[in-house]
Amino acid sequence: MADRIRRVVTGHDAEGQSCFIIDDAAPHVYQRSPGSSIVTELWNTQGSPASNAGADDPTLAPFRLPPPKNGSVFRIISYPPDSQRLPALQAEHASHIDDGSGRAAALDKTGQRHPGFHKTNSIDYVIVLSGEIYAVMMQGEVQLKAGDVLVQRGTNHAWSNRTEQPAVLAFVLIDAEPA
Repeated sequence: MADRIRRVVTGHDAEGQSCFIIDDAAPHVYQRSPGSSIVTELWNTQGSPASNAGADDPTLAPFRLPPPKNGSVFRIISYPPDSQRLPALQAEHASHIDDGSGRAAALDKTGQRHPGFHKTNSIDYVIVLSGEIYAVMMQGEVQLKAGDVLVQRGTNHAWSNRTEQPAVLAFVLIDAEPA
């Protein structure tokens, strides 16, 4: 399991003064199977414009890949090397694992060149925090390194870590119309 990520969240006290409402390791960490990606859910919104009221943690709901309808999600994903992740993905496909996350419905099953191909109806802002990874499209691929950013616009895509070190990426997914 990856190192826990510290999550600090601001809010308002009963008098309307700004304060910190959360300062702790993010408790919502998901891994579908050993060797697969590790997803740390940091925050989400249920609509737009987003509500900043209350102090409830919106990440308590079960994990799902796409953001809520008209909402957004903020997460960090650690991608293990393909030498570990590809066998995990192939085993998930072979056993038809569907945890209700929405990922199974998002997968394109047309025989893609990478078993991690998927598509969501979202615009995704991606920042590589550490390591390196390939963003793989149906036509082409590009290597991304720490500090690089990618804007993913509802495309069928996959992530391929061809090194032997984890690649850690920050994602903001915002619900979007289908491409």
